[in-house]
Amino acid sequence: MAADEIRGEAQGSAPVPLSVLDLVTVGAGSTATQALRTSVELARFAESRGFHRYWVAEHHSMPGVASSSPAVILAHLAAHTERIRLGSGGVMLPNHAPLVIAEQFGTLEALAPGRVDLGLGRAPGTDGATAAALRRTDRLSEGADDFPEQLAELTRFLDDDFPDGHPYRRIHAVPGPVQATSPGGVQSPHRPPIWLLGSSGFSARLAGVLGLPFAFAHHFSAQNTIPALDLYRESFRPSEVLDQPYALIGVSVLATDDEREARRQTRATALNMIRLRTGRPGLFPDPDDAEKHEFSPYEEEFVASWTSNIEQGTVDEVVAGLDALHKRTGVDELMLTSHAHRGEVRLRSYELIANAYGLPTA
Repeated sequence: MAADEIRGEAQGSAPVPLSVLDLVTVGAGSTATQALRTSVELARFAESRGFHRYWVAEHHSMPGVASSSPAVILAHLAAHTERIRLGSGGVMLPNHAPLVIAEQFGTLEALAPGRVDLGLGRAPGTDGATAAALRRTDRLSEGADDFPEQLAELTRFLDDDFPDGHPYRRIHAVPGPVQATSPGGVQSPHRPPIWLLGSSGFSARLAGVLGLPFAFAHHFSAQNTIPALDLYRESFRPSEVLDQPYALIGVSVLATDDEREARRQTRATALNMIRLRTGRPGLFPDPDDAEKHEFSPYEEEFVASWTSNIEQGTVDEVVAGLDALHKRTGVDELMLTSHAHRGEVRLRSYELIANAYGLPTA
């Protein structure tokens, strides 16, 4: 696996490569169909302006997030783009059999050769009851505890290299390397690079020990960002994949033409999270409705805490925040995620940031 399938190149005046994380947000009064059309528009825009990669994240049982099937969405995006890297940020491995993931991402690699990333997480991406329904078991701790073994199994399926005597030796993920060893077969030069995702130290250490690239969820676990990055770098061992650490962080951003509008939108984002965390998930609220909501003192405290980790406001404020964050963390890539009730607000945010950094147009 070539390191250049992982490492990006900064464009314009951006300090590092910029990428996009899309949760396929469904706003109140809208539909999943419209949200997915927005994702296509965003992916094509990101490609046209030199963003390095475009990832979607696995979530379940959340009405306002239409990204329950990353592989399906990525196949759709692959059909509407030509160059940008596409990937999962991430697939929650304990929810699935490793062979299924190997087959899905082998298929994606066949559809978009050399453009596919396989980002993996060990959290369920949902509540415990939904995770139990996905896994058909209520022993949820086993999935997280067995993550290194699941990862090793998935890697062997992707590389088709189970040792002799292994019960899976004669099982092959297709599309995959086995096709090259069949009569008349031709070896594909690519296989999806594996990334480990995390919001604490577990995956940071594991990614370092295995010499894999690491993506940290700064956008919802900012207090753990520096400790996790330090742990990743301290644990890193060179591998066939990387000779030195490569880390990106997910960052919530919202740039608007009017500073007040950014604050209005991010309060709606915070209200959405309050509802989710109190067991009342719904469609992403309209900012007008969020302004009418009577926030309790506890909710106001949550709003202040949640929005403090969003780089928001005018584009100058957002760019200054991103530059400072990069300087503080020393990461190799910034993956931006924008949350708003309407797709055009998100698209405008990325457009303002691209223009501010002088990202070239295709």
